[in-house]
Amino acid sequence: MSNTHHIVILGNGIAGITCARQLRKQSDSVKITVISGESTYFFSRTALMYVFMGHMKFEHTQPYENWFWEKNRIELLEKWVERVDFAEKELHFQSGGKFSYDQLVLATGSKPNKFGWPGQDLQGVQGLYSKQDLELMEQNTSEGVNHAVIVGGGLIGIEMAEMLAYKGISVTFLVRETGFWRNVLPKEESALVGRHVSEHHMNLRLETELAEIIPDEFGRVKAVRTNKGEELPCQFVGLTAGVTPNIDFLKETDLKVNRGILVDSFFKTNIPDVFAIGDCAEFHEPPAVGRNKIEQVWYTGRMHGETLAYNLLHDPVPYQPGVWFNSAKFLDIEYQTYGWVPSDWSEEAFNSFYWEHESGKVSIRLFIDHENKVLGVNNFGFRLSHSFFDKAIKERWEVVEVIKRLEDANFAPEFFAPYIQAIQSAFQKKSGIAIKLKKRTFIQKLLGAKL
Repeated sequence: MSNTHHIVILGNGIAGITCARQLRKQSDSVKITVISGESTYFFSRTALMYVFMGHMKFEHTQPYENWFWEKNRIELLEKWVERVDFAEKELHFQSGGKFSYDQLVLATGSKPNKFGWPGQDLQGVQGLYSKQDLELMEQNTSEGVNHAVIVGGGLIGIEMAEMLAYKGISVTFLVRETGFWRNVLPKEESALVGRHVSEHHMNLRLETELAEIIPDEFGRVKAVRTNKGEELPCQFVGLTAGVTPNIDFLKETDLKVNRGILVDSFFKTNIPDVFAIGDCAEFHEPPAVGRNKIEQVWYTGRMHGETLAYNLLHDPVPYQPGVWFNSAKFLDIEYQTYGWVPSDWSEEAFNSFYWEHESGKVSIRLFIDHENKVLGVNNFGFRLSHSFFDKAIKERWEVVEVIKRLEDANFAPEFFAPYIQAIQSAFQKKSGIAIKLKKRTFIQKLLGAKL
């Protein structure tokens, strides 16, 4: 590849930046430009809440020093792209001017969902995804906000609720499902999170939907009306009912799109020399069993970027994501999931083992097929090893084997072994299969008594 070959990456999130960094690691000659209207420099999106709460400054969310990009000859442009001329291989900027590419990587990320609610564009109504959303939220909550309504109960919603609560703003959740994040979590885990949210003095309204957002005489939100006819006074509304690929400026072009930009397993679009990765990409077929066509998770974005960078410089290889993994926090309860754990299932085809600590804040679920092989794990309240479950699910271990070896999955054995032993004892009681328990140390026995 000659040194005049120019790869342009549109979007500087984890997918786009990983692609840029891997391209430079593997080639000294290729020319790389990253373009984003959101910010000049790559930042950690999950850290935005800590900026809002005053724990960090925005510049602290940037993993790399500003000199890093020049040193590695990765050109950065802070510009919004208005349209793409695929025939001429040109990007046209909102501010005027155009920019040429040889190969284009679309990594434009997501934007908060809006479902056409009356009043959804009022002042004081917004989602939370971008740096601009953070700045708008700081403005919208700077004064005169006593109560907020959050529409949707998911990971972004819980982050926004924690941010608002930190500023002393009371929160009401409108959740259309029967439980918190019930479209993702089984009912027991959903109930665990719901209880925890309520214990933090947040008003959780289940099976309740937003009907309209009501303005005051100045065009700012003053209340919401639910589908049950109830009017809830508020000065801020958070729209956190999921995200959708950020591709509106690409829809009236020759690029094939559905919800996202359609790609094959090599991240190729229907247009030569144009690729898509990260939140905005939609596979023609799911990349693996139990996975979605659109993957909107930090670590999958990183894998997209790594795979495409390799493919742009070498003989292409298909994306092989392996075992699904995600982690998050529901306020102060950690959550991890590995493999495939659906929200509901047929008991004729699948089984599961669920254990919950009497505190109601710690649990584990092993999701099992009809051959007693573990397909997935949900874990709340304590950490377990990613590598352990990645191996167990890939190698199709039987549930008994996983339970027997659960000690090996512990992050901090001295402090959390009592949970493991309680899980093993519960499984033994339920299944009738003897599980040999390790002898406990003095500190483990002491902690076990407290647990």
